[in-house]
Amino acid sequence: MQVFQGINTFLSEKKAFVCYVKPNENVWNLLVHQNDEIIDFIGQAGFVFMPFHEGKEIVIPFEGNFFSQGNIENLEKKSAENFISESNQKETFEDLVSKGVSAIQQGEFDKVVLSRRIVLKDQISIIETFQNLISTYPTAFRYLFFHPKIGLWMGATPEQLVKINQNQFETVALAGTQLYSENVIWATKEIEEQQFVTDYIVTKVKDKVNNLIVSDAKTVAAGNLAHLKSFISGELTPDFQANDLIKALHPTPAVCGLPKEQAIDFILKNEGYNRKYYAGFLGEYNKNNQTDLFVNLRCLEVENDVVNIYVGCGITKDSNPEKEFIETENKSMTMRNVLVSKTF
Repeated sequence: MQVFQGINTFLSEKKAFVCYVKPNENVWNLLVHQNDEIIDFIGQAGFVFMPFHEGKEIVIPFEGNFFSQGNIENLEKKSAENFISESNQKETFEDLVSKGVSAIQQGEFDKVVLSRRIVLKDQISIIETFQNLISTYPTAFRYLFFHPKIGLWMGATPEQLVKINQNQFETVALAGTQLYSENVIWATKEIEEQQFVTDYIVTKVKDKVNNLIVSDAKTVAAGNLAHLKSFISGELTPDFQANDLIKALHPTPAVCGLPKEQAIDFILKNEGYNRKYYAGFLGEYNKNNQTDLFVNLRCLEVENDVVNIYVGCGITKDSNPEKEFIETENKSMTMRNVLVSKTF
């Protein structure tokens, strides 16, 4: 397909670009930056790529840059391969979870989302892996992003940060994870975790928007996983606009915890690595008066000759460290299941 040939060229030329496919769509979108200038996100209409906490805020403007679309046709799925992790992180992560549970029990915060970086010492075929990702996760927001100043990222995220059309907005509260089956039963811990996210979003917007609607939580599939999801929608008021909403939502308790500042402080002091753009957000900002942004979950980074897969889970007072580690292993399979080795 011609778009993938173009991506190969942009990668060899180290030209900034993003290729993305929206959930439940079969159309690729390609936006190519005509220079390497990093433009700050100050209401600039474009594709935005934002860090979790610290890092460069990237915008590729729609105006003045090359944008094209096309239908995805006949993608042949390549066999995924079993890449070996650099080291066993089980004990380290379980110790981190135990520390988080202890902090919750001592009243420091109610919930914290803890993560880890899985390092795979192998080179992957970017194009074939991205093709696998597109065909394997049709309900996710799928993307391939490259900028010479921050590197290459790829993902299939199930979580919408916010969607805005004129003054109408919708967002989701997504939390709780287990392997998908037709008869999913949710434990109290997972129901409570999802309710934390819903309550936080409602608290942040209920007095600032009109016609707020909150749905009941329902089970949704995301690849091999199941989550609890509530839909939240409303109408922006003249004194509470898109940037205000985005600032109020990011980062949500689904990626950091509650209360937000205390949870972020614990993450920065204890996780032991920089999340970079994992758990940040990305997507179209103010494209034809519409904004469509997603939380950067189920993602990987290609860094020199290794692949970094980022995974995390929500920790509450009832969390079991071993079960939380298993949850991150399950989440890592979203990316592991599409990896294709680079051939020389």
